[in-house]
Amino acid sequence: MIGTRNVVSLCLEFGVLRLVNVSTDKAVNPTSVMGASKRAAEMTVSAGAARARETQAFVSVRFGNVLGSRGSVVPTFMRQIRAGGPITVTHPEMVRYFMTIPEAARLVLQAGGLAENGKVYVLNMGEPVKIADLARDVIRLSGAQGVDIVYSGVRPGEKLYEELLTSSEGADATTHSEIFSARLERVDPQVLEAHLDVLQRHAVQGDAAAIRMDLARMIPENKFGQIR
Repeated sequence: MIGTRNVVSLCLEFGVLRLVNVSTDKAVNPTSVMGASKRAAEMTVSAGAARARETQAFVSVRFGNVLGSRGSVVPTFMRQIRAGGPITVTHPEMVRYFMTIPEAARLVLQAGGLAENGKVYVLNMGEPVKIADLARDVIRLSGAQGVDIVYSGVRPGEKLYEELLTSSEGADATTHSEIFSARLERVDPQVLEAHLDVLQRHAVQGDAAAIRMDLARMIPENKFGQIR
């Protein structure tokens, strides 16, 4: 968040024409510090957009998991298969949205081309996929025999279902059929700056508990009773 604020500030200072912040579905009703930090980054970019010149456009792009990217579940499954198994899945009902690296890169560039200042774009991720079904497909396609799936339990701060919009947000169509624009509540830049100043001080102090409290105050769709 502090890094995002620094980037936004420099883009304003030097007249950068396009700023595209890559966010995530975990920013919606966040239950983890990672998701909360992404939501705060969206808010920071939106606040910067309010100060941008007419020629500038600061936007965010919100989407789910990218297959084959660093930390993606498929390479993890493949490593577990090569090791002889088992494949570990947290919960049989765990579902996620997925897209490929080329799809993600193309849609991020296209969202930057739309460039309606202050928008948070939501990419069409299709239907969510059960992680357990994906694991079975990976086992089958790899030709592995006798590899079991073991359910390890939902981790702290992890959701069974990810969302692309909060309960208070709607979505409007854009000129691109695969990209929608979220209808967001306005961010008060002065209030946000005050929150970020406090957050930065606690981050420098390494006060994890205070950081979680700061995020809880900062994020409108507060679901931090369970934040990890």
